[in-house]
Amino acid sequence: MPLTPMPDHAHLRAAGVSLVLDLSGGTLPRVLHWGADLGADTDVAALRGALSPQPIGNSIDGQVPVAVLPEQSAGWLGTPGLVGNRSGADFSTAFRLVEVDQDGGVVTARAEDAVAGLALELTVELTASGLVRQRAVLTNTADSPFAVDAVNLTLPVPPVAVELLDFTGRHLRERSPQRTAFTHGVRTRENRTGRTGYDSAYLMAAGTPSFGNRSGEIWAVHTAWSGNHRTFAERTFHSVSLLGSGELLLSGEVVLAAGESYASPWMYGSYGIGLDQVSERFHVDLRARPGHPSSPRPVVVNTWEAVYFDHDLGRLKELADAAAAVGAERFVLDDGWFGSRRDDRRGLGDWYVSDEVWPDGLTPLTDHVIGLGLRFGLWVEPEMINEDSDLARAHPDWIMATGDRLPGASRAQQVLDLARPEAFAYIFERIDDLLSTYPISYLKWDHNRDLVEAGHRPTGRAGVHGQTLALYRLLDELRAKHPGVEIESCSSGGGRVDLGVLQRTDRVWASDCIDALERQGIQRWTNALIPLELMGTHVGSGVSHTTHRRHPIDFRAGTALFGHFGIEWDLTAASAEDRARLTEWVALYKEVRGLLHTGKAVNGDHPDPAYQVHGVVAQDGSDALFAIVCVATSAFYPTGPVRLPGLDPDAVYHVRPQAPGDVPDGNAARWGVPLGWWNPEGVTTSGRALAAAGVQAPVLFPERLVLVRATRT
Repeated sequence: MPLTPMPDHAHLRAAGVSLVLDLSGGTLPRVLHWGADLGADTDVAALRGALSPQPIGNSIDGQVPVAVLPEQSAGWLGTPGLVGNRSGADFSTAFRLVEVDQDGGVVTARAEDAVAGLALELTVELTASGLVRQRAVLTNTADSPFAVDAVNLTLPVPPVAVELLDFTGRHLRERSPQRTAFTHGVRTRENRTGRTGYDSAYLMAAGTPSFGNRSGEIWAVHTAWSGNHRTFAERTFHSVSLLGSGELLLSGEVVLAAGESYASPWMYGSYGIGLDQVSERFHVDLRARPGHPSSPRPVVVNTWEAVYFDHDLGRLKELADAAAAVGAERFVLDDGWFGSRRDDRRGLGDWYVSDEVWPDGLTPLTDHVIGLGLRFGLWVEPEMINEDSDLARAHPDWIMATGDRLPGASRAQQVLDLARPEAFAYIFERIDDLLSTYPISYLKWDHNRDLVEAGHRPTGRAGVHGQTLALYRLLDELRAKHPGVEIESCSSGGGRVDLGVLQRTDRVWASDCIDALERQGIQRWTNALIPLELMGTHVGSGVSHTTHRRHPIDFRAGTALFGHFGIEWDLTAASAEDRARLTEWVALYKEVRGLLHTGKAVNGDHPDPAYQVHGVVAQDGSDALFAIVCVATSAFYPTGPVRLPGLDPDAVYHVRPQAPGDVPDGNAARWGVPLGWWNPEGVTTSGRALAAAGVQAPVLFPERLVLVRATRT
């Protein structure tokens, strides 16, 4: 039979985005265009000619095509797509396409380099939401080992992208944005912490000058990997600008024997006008997952900041009673229930219910919680081990290390080598037994230290790659056996938030800091990647555990409303007034969670840095809830109108304050100065007017907020 000729291009279109791949010439796929939809009738041959790069002097003769996995053999001298060698040889590849398949929005390109003894499979997809998703699988087809040091995938961006936005952070201050000019050279963000990390790029976005929440062309990438990784932006003298990502492999970590393969993490790319549209593509894609939470997200009460390690049955029953009284729906028992774990220096690894604290097991508590109509959840940290534990004493060789030298302890913890079959089997059996014995519907899965000198013993070979894959396998197998159990990704708070772990979990803990002022920024930028229903947001006590700031309950609860709402506060010590007010906020959350967890997240571009506007608009534009937040004292007095973005411009809306967030706590209100529309009657006007002109914001004290509801009439 004659061979089917390979296509010379692929034009993928979805949700207002075009991705045009050049497959001509037999080399690896090149992206001709990634951005706004070009239309179905695009002449790709003409586009190829129009975008043909200019050859330059002192390079190879002719053009330098840059593939999604760039190769030096094509003349590319920027960041290489593949870094590796076979005992020093085969350091540079020249892959040739042998097969290209297209199935809807998915293009699979297979290539070989017979001289280097390597095969490559590239998968490039444009999802229904307009996200680009790509991955590389490298296979060693020769008889001798091939060492893989890096596999980097790239997406080009046009020269109009002149600014970069990425993120930094630390414990208690995750996902802090930072902007830089997109200048010549490479801006690389490397994470070597063994988890997603606080100081990872999270998203790396390139855009037109001064791009904002609702304006400017933006191209952004995310590395969907929960271990070490690299994300970079590069501009070269070939007039090429690109965004790239890949796993950051430690020396000697991946060596392929004959026939073995290495799969890179998925690289995601999102194009949009304004950051809100970039984020929306991620949100739509996540919500389309088969396992995405579809039932109403229950109000959570977590015991940590209420009782810490003081696990007294009577006290916990009283806390559960108080939780049920305010309307909570899930009760989560945090650290301290197992082994010798009376503080944070011992017991990790001994996943047996403590006879000392729980002589009758957890049943007396779970019976009480379930009897109140609440679901029961439990805290675990399966990847960690204390040296002061029965497990460490029985199996010291299960601790990750570089041979005989243990890494420095962190929080008195070491790392359990899950890539070791015996350790994996032990942890699976222990968690499986707990889930089978007790009515646990939720696991808060923690991970409280970076991986330092994380090697597989006895060889000491670097092991972050293997540990990450073992974690994924453990989560997958537990979920397969216990499909009704939800899992939260917690890692000293928000240290493991990425699309790799979210393929296996149902929620992330955004931060160990639940100070409402800090959470305004943490939650806004966590929401840049993930939708609100996957983001744990709790109401803390009046004095923050981590910052010692004092905030009134309306600011704390109004901040926690925009997420998966919960409570982390000793309600038994709260005043009757505070508990009554919290009950009102819980009732509002239950009323609007259907809107918050299915609608479009929107953020205003308000010129006064002291005031922020964010909210959620229903997919059909029928309903919306906005928060007007004052985070500092303002140079403007009053701040002036705030615009309400994202509404249907042709619809008419009834706009009014939303109780209980309807108290404008500011001097103007205390002086009795009225704000004309701030009453239940509100104002009725068009979505176009609300987006272009807005409504006058009430004067607020710093660290206060109010809520505004907009309903289509």
